[in-house]
Amino acid sequence: MRIAVYGRQFNDTVIPYIQQVFNVLAQHNVEVYIHPQLQATLQDQIDNLNYPVLDSTSELKGFIDVFLTLGGDGTMLDVVTLIRDSGIPVIGINFGRLGFLASVNKDDIAAAINAVVNQQFTLDSRELICISSEAEIFGKDNFALNDITIHKRDDSAMITMHAYLNGEFLNTYWGDGIIISTSTGSTAYSLSCGGPIIYPQSDSIVLTPVSPHNLNVRPIVLPDNITLTFEVQTRSANYLISCDSRTAVIDTSMKFDIRKAGFRLNLIRLNNESYLSTLRNKLLWGLDARNY
Repeated sequence: MRIAVYGRQFNDTVIPYIQQVFNVLAQHNVEVYIHPQLQATLQDQIDNLNYPVLDSTSELKGFIDVFLTLGGDGTMLDVVTLIRDSGIPVIGINFGRLGFLASVNKDDIAAAINAVVNQQFTLDSRELICISSEAEIFGKDNFALNDITIHKRDDSAMITMHAYLNGEFLNTYWGDGIIISTSTGSTAYSLSCGGPIIYPQSDSIVLTPVSPHNLNVRPIVLPDNITLTFEVQTRSANYLISCDSRTAVIDTSMKFDIRKAGFRLNLIRLNNESYLSTLRNKLLWGLDARNY
């Protein structure tokens, strides 16, 4: 088995846990590859880091069997741009705060790696969405696991967003922005703006307005086999478009199409966890003293 390890900048307090990750990997008969960004970060901080550096220009599909991320949910979102449509399963060890996608607790490192090496897991397949326009704002990285967001600048007036569903007029949204979220992203930014939780296999996306100026405008759940088109008007010089953690500043009138990306991400779920258990444990969903 070939395991690629990815991570970003770390707080010094997590270095002992990262050392444990590589110590545990060394105990198993696996080939370990380190992403160049992680290798540069960990130089002189981790003992026996004598693993080959992953060639970012090489084809990963058919070569890497599992991607292991070290960090939080943001790190997991970053690695999606590396995995793309390869289908490589990914599992995250959470060194961040909530850890909804990177669901492995840092106290369970040894057990999690042992389960992955012995293939004691299931795959949780997640849909992605993508954005397209004449300007090709994000190039080949125009897809998102969580959400695509249209948002005003911090110092600007509200923006106007005309929305169309398969070419038919849906609504005009006046406000700070709008979130187009996958079922995976329904527990992220969309949830904090009043959007519903969508079960991952629901084949749905949700439109959640951000601070709408119309009080009767509410989030709407739509099937994921449609195309959404947005035309944005603003009295300010520009506005923002984000694709997960990637953000672009738009300074011209533009039309955007948003639809399914055409490929999925495979999250590794260990046999002792499920989406519903993560929902309850991480978000304290349904927490009630009468249930215990």
